[in-house]
Amino acid sequence: MGNYFGTDGVRGLVGEWPMSVNFAVRLASAAGRVMVPDGGSVVVGKDPRISGYMFESALEAGFVAAGANVKLLQVMPTPGIAYLTRVLGADLGVVISASHNSYHDNGIKFFDRNGAKLSDDAQAEIEKLVEEQPVTRESSHLGRAERRYDAVDRYLAFCKQSFPESLDLSGMRIVIDGANGATYKIAPRVFSDLGADVITIGCSPNGKNINDGCGSTCPALLQSTVTALGADLGVAFDGDGDRVAMVDAQGQLVDGDQLVYVIAMDRKEANELTGPVVGTVMSNLGLEKAFQKEGIEFLRAPVGDRHVMSALTANGGVIGGETSGHIICLDRTTTGDGIIGALQVLAAVRKSGKPLHSLCTGMTRYPQKMINVRMAKRIDIDNVPAIGEAVERAEHNLSDRGRVVLRPSGTEPVVRVMVEGESESEVNRHAEELAAVVAQST
Repeated sequence: MGNYFGTDGVRGLVGEWPMSVNFAVRLASAAGRVMVPDGGSVVVGKDPRISGYMFESALEAGFVAAGANVKLLQVMPTPGIAYLTRVLGADLGVVISASHNSYHDNGIKFFDRNGAKLSDDAQAEIEKLVEEQPVTRESSHLGRAERRYDAVDRYLAFCKQSFPESLDLSGMRIVIDGANGATYKIAPRVFSDLGADVITIGCSPNGKNINDGCGSTCPALLQSTVTALGADLGVAFDGDGDRVAMVDAQGQLVDGDQLVYVIAMDRKEANELTGPVVGTVMSNLGLEKAFQKEGIEFLRAPVGDRHVMSALTANGGVIGGETSGHIICLDRTTTGDGIIGALQVLAAVRKSGKPLHSLCTGMTRYPQKMINVRMAKRIDIDNVPAIGEAVERAEHNLSDRGRVVLRPSGTEPVVRVMVEGESESEVNRHAEELAAVVAQST
C-alpha cells in the first residue's frame, strides 16, 4: 500500500496492483466518499482497450455501494469526460485509460465538478481512504447507475463550437489517425461536419490495437499516408484523445511545441492572447526563443498538464502545452484536448490562407537529445554529487546556447536525460556523457 497517484492518475499493468478489480472498487469507494455528496453523481468514460469493461464494472460497483449515482458514458475521449462532468452537473468525472500506453496497461484518472484535474489535497484524501475496505451503504442510500447515449453528440457539438463560425474546412483533405482509441468515432465526424474530406486510419479498435503502430506517439503511418494521398495535413491523437500531433503536407511532423506556437501567434494576431504562454521544462528552447522575439512571455512548468494548467491559472494565461501534444486552450475549454487543439491550428491555417508548414517557420527547433536511463532502483538525483558535477560541466559548456534537464519518470524507474542546444554534435556528446554518469550512480 502507498501513494498511487502518479503524473496523471493511477496507472499500471492490468492484473497487477494497483490495476486490479479489487483496487478499482476500493478507489471508487474512496473517491465517492471524498468527492461526491449524498445524492451526488459521477460520470464514467473509457477508451476502447479490452480491460476497460472490467474496470468500468468495478468502478460502478464501488461508487454505487458508496451512495453515488453513476452515469456511464462508454467510449469517450478524456477531455470529453471533463466537459460532460460540467454540463451534466456531476460532482466527479472518471476516465478509464492508460493514454498512449499499450493495451496491457490501464489507468484511472479524475476530474472535479469544474472539469479540472483533482488537486493534490483531494488526491491525498482519496489515498487515505483507499487504505480502508470499501463501504456498502444500506439499501435506501445506495446509488443508481444509468447509461447515457447522448454523450457523443454533446461533446461533438462542443468541439465544433470551438472553431470560428465564419470558417469551415471545405476543400481540405485531412487524414485522421485515431490511434484505435477513444477518438475513433468522434474526431472524423467533427472534421467531416466542418466540411473536410476526411480519410481515417487507426479508427478500427478491437480492444488490443490501441496505440499499436499508430497515433501521436507513432506518426510514421500518418506521415506516409498524408504524402501518398496528397492530403493537406494529418492529425494524430493518442489513445484517450488528450494529445495531438500533426503532419504537414510535406509529411513533416509538427509536435506540441510547434502547435502551441501556431495557436499563440494566431491569438496574438487577433489580440486575444492574454497572460504568458506556458510550456514545461521539456519544451524546446526554440519555442522560448521564438516567443522572446515576438515579445510574448513564456513560462516553464514541471512536466504534466496539471502543472501547465496550474501555471496558466496562476498567471492569467490561456495557451499552454507540452511537446508531447497536450495542448491547453483555456479560452475554449478546461483541460488539454486533442480535437480542440487541432481545430485551433486549423483555424489559424484557414484565417492566414497559409499551409501548416509556413505557420511553423517562425520557430526553429533546437537539436535535442533524450536518453532514458533505466535504474535498478529509484535514486534522488539531486543528492548524487557525481550527477550534479556532470550537469554543471555540461551547463557551463553550453552557456546560453543550450539547456540540460534531468527528470525522473513519474510512471517507471527511469531517469530522462535531456540536452538541447545549437550544435547537434555538442548536444549528443553531453547527453551521452550525462547518461553514463546517471547509469553509474545506481
